[in-house]
Amino acid sequence: MRIVIAGGHGQIALHLSARLAQSGHTPVGLIRNPEHADDLAGAEPLVLDLEKSSVADVAAALEGADAVVFAAGAGPGSTAERKLTVDRDGAVLLADAAEAAGVRRMVVISAMSADDFDGSSTDVFQVYLRAKSEADAHVRASGLDWTIVRPGGLTDDEPTGLVTVGETVPRGSISRVDVAAVIAELLEDQLAIGRQFEVIAGSTTVREALAGL
Repeated sequence: MRIVIAGGHGQIALHLSARLAQSGHTPVGLIRNPEHADDLAGAEPLVLDLEKSSVADVAAALEGADAVVFAAGAGPGSTAERKLTVDRDGAVLLADAAEAAGVRRMVVISAMSADDFDGSSTDVFQVYLRAKSEADAHVRASGLDWTIVRPGGLTDDEPTGLVTVGETVPRGSISRVDVAAVIAELLEDQLAIGRQFEVIAGSTTVREALAGL
């Protein structure tokens, strides 16, 4: 499969690209900075700035893709405005472009408890949750074969391959490598289409946990 990953230089995206490439797939990493091209782990680099691109621009980049993954984010220390332009508007743009390009499969990396944001708050974290929630709502309303993954706190711990998943799960953390493993499994086995779920570290294998959704 040819899988285009928005936010291709992010940590989860790098782990995902490496895993997909090792399995014989062709990951393509969308990146803003051409200097990051050599860092991509087995992925083809494609320079494209979601904040400065149209639906037509992104749809052209998705030509020939079998699936898209939204793994982009404004990142720590970014402003509330960029939470909206990247975490929300970037995901909306990618979904619209996927539909325009005829790419049906989309997996979105969102955030645990995204729908619990305080709409009256200007706090950056609350705006981040709002951005994720509004992006997720747009994707759910699309005609895509979508899956929305809402991980708990992300860590750089060694992977365990064991998770807990559900519509809601207790607060907890999960390694970025294990999140990448979840996304790879969703793509390779076409699991959890039309489902949104939270995921943290647990005691069930990724394959078994996802099959039970």
